[in-house]
Amino acid sequence: MSARLRLAPALLVVALGVALAVHMSPSRAGSTVDPAPTRAVHGVAITVADMERSVAFYSTVLFFEKVSDVQASAPEIERLLGVAGARVRIVTMRLGTERIELLEYLAPKGRTLPANARSNDRGFQHIAIAVNDMDQAYLWLRRHNVAQTSPEPQRLPDWNPNASGIRAFSFKDPDGHALEILQFPPGKGDARWQRPSESVFLGIDHTAIVVEDTERSLRFYRDTLGLRIVGGGENYGPEQERLNDVPSARLRITTLRAAEGPAIELLEYLNPRDGRPYPRDTRGNDLVRWHTLLVTRDAETAAAKLGASSGPAARPVFVSIADSPLGFRRGLTAEDPDGHGVQLRAR
Repeated sequence: MSARLRLAPALLVVALGVALAVHMSPSRAGSTVDPAPTRAVHGVAITVADMERSVAFYSTVLFFEKVSDVQASAPEIERLLGVAGARVRIVTMRLGTERIELLEYLAPKGRTLPANARSNDRGFQHIAIAVNDMDQAYLWLRRHNVAQTSPEPQRLPDWNPNASGIRAFSFKDPDGHALEILQFPPGKGDARWQRPSESVFLGIDHTAIVVEDTERSLRFYRDTLGLRIVGGGENYGPEQERLNDVPSARLRITTLRAAEGPAIELLEYLNPRDGRPYPRDTRGNDLVRWHTLLVTRDAETAAAKLGASSGPAARPVFVSIADSPLGFRRGLTAEDPDGHGVQLRAR
């Protein structure tokens, strides 16, 4: 049976500073802001329409394990999620050492995903799950009749030294959320993806978001939140086109990391440039809404940095939570320059 969160009544809204943020130049790409507000990437939160269906999919098809199952409704939750009258069920699931949170809005219900959503739309976000045997994983997904984005697994070409030999396959969950599995060849990816394992599905390597302008997004994720660039390059060719079902696709990919947790990939489509912007009227209960979950040392400092660098787009709100089974004291909800949801949690 679901437990109910007990929420402390105090709501702390922090006044934001008005100083201009100092943006790092590309030549300082490897640097970090001191002190960096972000200590770790904790995972992602995904809004779903039917919790039982989603839990069955992620546990049966992808082998996630349920960690917790709670319900929450209070003014603090409404402010944190930006939805008046929000009553939510939150299920935390784990694969390897990584976690996701599935959120079902019991009330009010939001909008479904657009039927014509494309991989180059800026509302796109996915998680990429590392596997140790692409052929077995693909057969398993086919056996469970997943909705395919790629016609079959794609091997990225040898001319691309950053990606050569990586095999990847894109598909969707029951709500239409984008997912990917990938297998790294020896010498690529995190070392733990190369360790022997009886499990085929190993853990979450990264979450990826489509952005309009990489440099603008870096000012948010790198310069303001303190993530560091750990890789990047351009991907194009027939394999990339088939992987994301985008003809003539050419992507600039920039990989960012905190000290712990999965990576965040910025995907800028250099071609085609017709991806639609993130719907600005999106609310937390719409299925397009994901939140990338970040752990921060100090929520007030993070709010000040976001307010100074991002202006009204950040819209940070603090909430004090007592005895939270999700394990954080205060939460800060914001949007990046393209509209993707970000939630910083002070521990």
